[in-house]
Amino acid sequence: MAKTRKHTVPAITASDGSATVYSPYISGYIESVQYVKDDFTDGVDFTITAEATGENIWTDTNINASETVRPRAPTHSTAGVAALYAGSGTAVNDRIALGRDRVKIVIAAGGDTHSGTFVITTSDR
Repeated sequence: MAKTRKHTVPAITASDGSATVYSPYISGYIESVQYVKDDFTDGVDFTITAEATGENIWTDTNINASETVRPRAPTHSTAGVAALYAGSGTAVNDRIALGRDRVKIVIAAGGDTHSGTFVITTSDR
């Protein structure tokens, strides 16, 4: 039976509107990332990556409202060549997996000491 977990990560910006926060250590697949707007300034920017590997999970700019995404990454063959759907040349995407890694969330333009929350949902299969 698959286990689904939610990791809630609050973020409070410094006076310059920036913040860097981390999830607890996660092992499993990222199913979704939800940004919950508290009082970040409209137009907030964030970059969400895996801490150890730097793999991109979600990057967005000029956000004004709560939003949920289900990030996926392009896959490759064993030769390192991008896997593509036959006719269209569109990338084949799959869930992003973490192995005892933290999700790093970097905030910019969030306003002077404002807050927002990120909810990361993961599963073990």
